Amino acid sequence: MKRRTFLLAGAGAGGALLLGWCVAPPRQRLRPDSWPVARDGRVVLNGWIAVAPDDRVTVFLPKVELGQGIHTALAMVCAEELGVALDRVDVEMAPVDAIYRNLIVGRDALPLPADANARLVRAAHWLNDKVLREFGVMTTGGSTSVRDTWHPLRDAAAIARATFVAEAARRWAVEPAACTVQDGVVRHADRALRFSELLDGGRPLPPASTWSHRAPTEYGLIGRATPRRDAREKASGRAMFGIDARPPALLYAAVQLAPVIGARVRTIEDADALALSGVRAVVRLTGRNGGAEGLAVIATSWPIAQRARSVVRVTWDDGPNGALSSDAVRDALRAQAQQAGGRVFRDTGSALERITSAASGGREVHRAMYDVPYLAHATMEPPNCTVRVDDAAAEVWVGTQVPQQARAAVAQVLGRSPSEVTLHVPYLGGGFGRRLDVDMIGQAAEVALAVRGAPVQVIWDRTDDLQHDFYRPAAAAHCAATLGDDGTIAALAITCASQEITRPYGRRSGVPLARFDIRKSAVEGLIEQPYAFPALRVAHHLATHPVPVGYWRGVGHSSNAFFLECFIDELAQVAGHDPLAYRRTLVAATPRAVAVLDLVREQSGWDTPLARATDGALVARGVALHRSFGSIVAQVAEVSLDANNAPRVHRITCAVDCGLVINPDGVAQQMESAVAFGLSAALWGDVRIERGQVQLSNFDRWRVLRLHEMPEVTTHIVSSSEPPEGVGEIGVPPIAPAVANALFALTGQRARSLPLAAHRWAVRAPAREVAP
Repeated sequence: MKRRTFLLAGAGAGGALLLGWCVAPPRQRLRPDSWPVARDGRVVLNGWIAVAPDDRVTVFLPKVELGQGIHTALAMVCAEELGVALDRVDVEMAPVDAIYRNLIVGRDALPLPADANARLVRAAHWLNDKVLREFGVMTTGGSTSVRDTWHPLRDAAAIARATFVAEAARRWAVEPAACTVQDGVVRHADRALRFSELLDGGRPLPPASTWSHRAPTEYGLIGRATPRRDAREKASGRAMFGIDARPPALLYAAVQLAPVIGARVRTIEDADALALSGVRAVVRLTGRNGGAEGLAVIATSWPIAQRARSVVRVTWDDGPNGALSSDAVRDALRAQAQQAGGRVFRDTGSALERITSAASGGREVHRAMYDVPYLAHATMEPPNCTVRVDDAAAEVWVGTQVPQQARAAVAQVLGRSPSEVTLHVPYLGGGFGRRLDVDMIGQAAEVALAVRGAPVQVIWDRTDDLQHDFYRPAAAAHCAATLGDDGTIAALAITCASQEITRPYGRRSGVPLARFDIRKSAVEGLIEQPYAFPALRVAHHLATHPVPVGYWRGVGHSSNAFFLECFIDELAQVAGHDPLAYRRTLVAATPRAVAVLDLVREQSGWDTPLARATDGALVARGVALHRSFGSIVAQVAEVSLDANNAPRVHRITCAVDCGLVINPDGVAQQMESAVAFGLSAALWGDVRIERGQVQLSNFDRWRVLRLHEMPEVTTHIVSSSEPPEGVGEIGVPPIAPAVANALFALTGQRARSLPLAAHRWAVRAPAREVAP
């Protein structure tokens, strides 16, 4: 065969194989390669469900519980579909396996606009699911837990129920359709068999060949307010978090990390530390998985380790970032956002041409520049990880949002296979995206190598946490718009600038697909909103500052909602329209968004006057609408100024369309949590950097809401039969613009930068909404 013929034949065969792979459906998500452990006589039915001899059901979940109530919601899904009582369902962490890889997180990363062709969307989702089923990772984040688990968990439970019914019908010689299932019992007439009785001596049954999901009209659990299953043990202190790990002979390690971003260790003098009683070793840290260089002191107790850390003398090579400042970064971002060009993510209706034409024709062009600062995660449980290493294997105790990558990080340090690493994932004391990173985990493995055979718990104190975080990127956006004769938006152009999260995350985690310049997170919240703009252009300039950045609750939506919703409020004011009615006109073609706005208008009393605050201060309302993670949220904030002219928020009214609701209590709790988290950031959040050093030490400088400052939050849910959408992050994006817009209604001043408390506020005129 000639070389050309051979190459053509090979290319044809490869193309045929690729085409066949693309056409074939994504691989199944029910039967794992690594089956969950069948202990205590329980029978593992599939990768999601097991039944024990006492009829208790275990549901194996690849999603970690970090306060979002996911173990309650998904246990409800399992109980509903399987036909068992919720109090008979236990939750266990699933093993690392390909069937648990998160598919929805990839769908959300696709830069698809809101009005994308339905066929294109289906094709993109199909290909995404195929790729991530092969190459993705187990991930808890991106408000995907229910969305990613809904279909396979329901399938697994429905098949298991049908299997039990088929076996009972066979034994009774009746049709399966004549049998019913309730509370883990299959019934027909006056006959009944428990699930455990149908397992035939502990042997699994062949899966049913035909099955169906329960109809929504049959639901008894889904949609019903249900208490959190972890509430009692967390309230009583019995819940175990990563920092509570206490394997025998535990040692402790305190760290000292580079004070300047990107600094390198030059010398370490540790003789004084090693002379202290109880100190075992001083370990140099090489800065793995994107983390900082430094050292760790290992001792028999945490106080001893802390004390020893303070007497180690280190010299540092500050490198090129010794003059870095957050003010300089902000100025650079603002300058970038005003530049032409950038990577264009949305360009419909020739927005720039319309704006230019309007300006040349004497029509007013409205422009505004916005910016937001870096933000820290400040999880209640600071970063920590416990690792024990010996010649045979390794064992890890850590709260992580990425179990698969956590195991791989330890294996990489040890030069072993991930299968040789045993991972324990307890409750997480907050995540907010911080525990998507594995820098602490690789660091702990490095420390454990110095004392083989003994477990070591590495703990960061709050200063370590705040000064060595992967921050929410600072960002800036330049907005320009021209209005039509009726005051509606004729053309809108937004150019933003920020660092990108995806590529550095790929370098830290080793996920090949994350190495591409996706940048979707930089413009999410701008390209998929329900607003119908005749012309829209969204572009992004990539910034390359050395500040480490990562995923933060709401990700790009947390910045871009502030930019877009504040600018729309400005345009409503220019047009002389009510800001809520103005938005309703813009979303008229999207019924879901209309329903959310109508609900928040009714429940907030938008059209009724507001009384003064108890101290006589004027109160005003502001509104914001935002779609993120498949859900739509509108919030109305009621705001006044205190005696020192500082903003205070009295009440937040939320309206939510998040598809089918599993647990209404969980939705309300997440909205309240999002308000507390997002409002703290909106009012005070600002990671200040001077001379390359983060100027934070503890909660005295990283301000969060105090209990008496928490506003009343009411949540109202739009009834829906659509599949469940995201909940965990959706309340964060609208809170900052809602409060900023209320402050404008109160003071006549526009806040185009955060934090809001940094502005000098004063009531200049009575707000429109204030009662006489």
